Amino acid sequence: MKHPQSICLLNDSFPPLIDGVANTVVNYARNIEANGGCPVVVTPDVPGADDSTFSYSVLRYPSLDTRKLVGYVAGYPFSPDVIRRLKEENVQLLHSHCPFMSTVMARSLREQLNAPLVMTYHTKFDIDIAKAVRGKLIQDRAIHLLAKNISACDEVWVVSRGAGENLRSLGYEGEYIVMENGVDMPLGRVSDAEIAAATAEYDLPQGIPVYLFVGRMMWYKGLKIILDALLQLQEQGKDFRMVFIGGGRDEAEVQEYAQRLGSKCIFTGPVCDREVLRAWYCRADLFLFPSTYDTNGLVVREATACSLASVLVADSCAAEGVSDWQNGFLIQENADSMAAVLTELYEEPETVKRVGENAARDLYISWEQAVRKAQERYEVVIDRYRSGGYPARNKISDEFWNMQGILMDKLSKVENIGEEIGTHLQENRQELKQLGRDVKEDLKDIRDAVWQKLDDYL
Repeated sequence: MKHPQSICLLNDSFPPLIDGVANTVVNYARNIEANGGCPVVVTPDVPGADDSTFSYSVLRYPSLDTRKLVGYVAGYPFSPDVIRRLKEENVQLLHSHCPFMSTVMARSLREQLNAPLVMTYHTKFDIDIAKAVRGKLIQDRAIHLLAKNISACDEVWVVSRGAGENLRSLGYEGEYIVMENGVDMPLGRVSDAEIAAATAEYDLPQGIPVYLFVGRMMWYKGLKIILDALLQLQEQGKDFRMVFIGGGRDEAEVQEYAQRLGSKCIFTGPVCDREVLRAWYCRADLFLFPSTYDTNGLVVREATACSLASVLVADSCAAEGVSDWQNGFLIQENADSMAAVLTELYEEPETVKRVGENAARDLYISWEQAVRKAQERYEVVIDRYRSGGYPARNKISDEFWNMQGILMDKLSKVENIGEEIGTHLQENRQELKQLGRDVKEDLKDIRDAVWQKLDDYL
């Protein structure tokens, strides 16, 4: 990198709200700072959020608390204070990790900060929209607006080739670059003592295969495939333990569906301690992740850090780079296919171990590597933007968000003037108070002198 970078990272979720993209933003910020840059995170306000634990700036804008409805807050991307603070930080590039409010906010800021806008596409939002919005016409309109919002960015990144294909299916016609996410877990296993401490309260007999899933408890993650496949193993008389780590909207239904497996199924709920989660990866024998929803499968990469092989759906985004029976195991998107693979591997623990070691060698990428590559690309984007290499953004929607940015900037200046007036009034108030005290002292001296004169006279 040619010089330190001041990068604004925007996302609709950030701790204390935790998901894969929030984790991505945390690791981007941490590594940008470690590499000598100056990250600034812009995100909606969350009641009870404590940003004092972060060594970099976290700027929050107003939001509605809709966590009980959707698990997230709804940001209102209008904040004069944010634009003022970002100008003080001399931000050189805006990097949005969500195509909704965060990208709207970034589009409002771009002209005022004179900084290019990069957007990373992480998630198959057409699935989320279909679940959140009823009515095909409204869904299509929402997806159309989503694609337009992404197209307004100067450069678009995707976390996998499959994510790029999904973005194309939404109507996006521009170019994109594959920029993989990394893993914040170091390469290597933890000690047996740490594994025992993390898993002590659960029934995990030695010599019995332990299968693991980590992620949101949502049916579209392929959870029915896992449970139906394991039912087939149970019917064959095979013993095992299946551990689900995470929470989500479908959690109660998943637990009810899993009752046929009895005590073989364990639900831990979310595990926020990364070292405890790492211990679980090390305790498991296979990672089951038959999701065709995820665009990158970050949890699969976390598993590779611990030499844990995964069972994945062939041609899914999570399976990119995986060779069957070499550094992972590939199945068709159905329970029979998973059951067949698990049955075959049940008697081949050495094969499972070897493939896991290959996965660590072939598929692992650290966040340090991933963010360094991103920062190298930041330099290209900044230089290209400053030399006029990106097309002008002069559509009606661009003009609208630019006007919002201008309004925020004007209001921030008004607030500054108000603060200065307040400061001057406070300073003058102190001077007036001191003047009053001086006058009172003078009056007291005069009064004492008068009484002294009267006393002498009388």
